[in-house]
Amino acid sequence: MNYLKLCIGVCLCIILGCRDQSATSTKRWYKGNLHTHSYWSDGDEFPEVIMEYYKSRDYQFVALSDHNTLAEGDKWKKISNDSIYQNAFQNYLNKYGPGWVNYKSDSSDQILVKLKTYEEYKSQFEEKEKFLIIQSEEITDQFENKPLHLNATNIQKIIEPKGGNSITEVLQNNIDAVISQRDALNIPMIVHINHPNFGYAIGLEDMIALKNERFFEVYNGHHFVHNSGDSMHMSTEIMWDVINQAYIKDNKPLIYGLATDDAHHYHVKGNKWSNAGRGWVVVRADSLNPKSLIQALEAGEFYASTGVELKTMTFKHNNLSVEVKAETGVTYNISFVGCKNGKSEPEELMSVKGDKASFELTDDHLFVRCKITSSKLHGNPIENLLYETAWTQPVSGIFKK
Repeated sequence: MNYLKLCIGVCLCIILGCRDQSATSTKRWYKGNLHTHSYWSDGDEFPEVIMEYYKSRDYQFVALSDHNTLAEGDKWKKISNDSIYQNAFQNYLNKYGPGWVNYKSDSSDQILVKLKTYEEYKSQFEEKEKFLIIQSEEITDQFENKPLHLNATNIQKIIEPKGGNSITEVLQNNIDAVISQRDALNIPMIVHINHPNFGYAIGLEDMIALKNERFFEVYNGHHFVHNSGDSMHMSTEIMWDVINQAYIKDNKPLIYGLATDDAHHYHVKGNKWSNAGRGWVVVRADSLNPKSLIQALEAGEFYASTGVELKTMTFKHNNLSVEVKAETGVTYNISFVGCKNGKSEPEELMSVKGDKASFELTDDHLFVRCKITSSKLHGNPIENLLYETAWTQPVSGIFKK
């Protein structure tokens, strides 16, 4: 299977520490959001306005991932009579003009707008090495009323939810469907688990049982997803480390952590709304195209962020190093988190106050990752996640005996 070969190659690369993520010539950092909604499902804005939002804020790529649909075919959106949405429609019409906007009124004088498809709107925004739109889908499934959502990035054909007889089976069936499409079309795609604590639907054992899943959302900017957990449920960050502890034991590749905003609401801002711009990934890739970005993601050459920007990030000769692109008047805490051989739980291995730090892995460490927390408050936080943060991906070393 092509996917299996790629996973083996990626794992070897990570284990050997062969990716120097800071230096060299051709690779660049690209900022992007992998989980976004529009009027094509339950978002409250037109795709063009959403793309303009991200492009004007220095994102280089966006995946529009509406629920169980692709932006293709004919879809007419009825505009709410609420003044917020009426004004938003007028702004849309004024900006793009009647030559672009196809709209009409129904028998009750309510406005309906024909939504632009992915093929129609992407040419308005894409620029080589400046901005890319990736076709995606949020596969929205369930088991016994538990919401089970996965994002398929760079998908080419819609995948209907596959269902199953357990939480793990539902997730696995959908993962397998994405991998099957990827192999059949020989086009790079990734699938990731969305917001596992949404409805506390996906438990630790469900995640540990999965096969060929390389990504999940350690941070999701939706206001209902419980990234921090509660007294009965672990946070997604703790879950991440425990999953990787189990994956190493089972000889599975490490799972990587994404930050996304899961934007739905573009007109009202605050912690009761799912707003754009809360979380993203920064990927170090050869060029701005789906293949290069996905290869880099699968190699762990990225970090997740809610505001902290890194200047360098390297893993070389068993040494994990980071340097923050520091802001004036802002302080940083750099924490190295991992798991030691023989230990039952992951732990903080080292903490440094400053804008750069490094950690050397020994044969005592199963994996290590880095978390950078800023003293700068997030501009639009959710839960108790008040400060800007970044997470690098976990790495493992290889040692001569």
